Amino acid sequence: MTAGEQVLDSPASWVAEHIHRYVATDGAEGHEWRPGVFTLLLTTRGRRSGALRRTALIYGRDGDDYLVVASQGGAPRHPAWYLNLLADPRAEVQVGAERFTARARTATPEEKPRMWETMAKIWPAYDDYQARTDREIPVVVLERV
Repeated sequence: MTAGEQVLDSPASWVAEHIHRYVATDGAEGHEWRPGVFTLLLTTRGRRSGALRRTALIYGRDGDDYLVVASQGGAPRHPAWYLNLLADPRAEVQVGAERFTARARTATPEEKPRMWETMAKIWPAYDDYQARTDREIPVVVLERV
């Protein structure tokens, strides 16, 4: 990811609006999306297009690492951002005003139950999302590089 490269924001208008407010205010607006529910901005490289793609995601913490859930509301397919990370695990992350490079990985089967519990406490609907799909919803660990 190079400086000055154009970043395409989520095609969902409400997410794009959230991202624009977040970026414009260095997270003063948007970091806390709902009371006690915080979001980060994740930028990945499109696996087919090569374009930089940015979305906003609810996050949790596991020590120094950030956790996000590839739920897509329980849709039958993984979200594009997760597929992008499988192809290229490098990502740019913004948490509030802080920006950093991260390496993404899917939580191991041993880690996932604990991490899922952390995330479901933040956003209980994740349990509902998992119940409505046959796919295993991944927890993604973002490790600062």
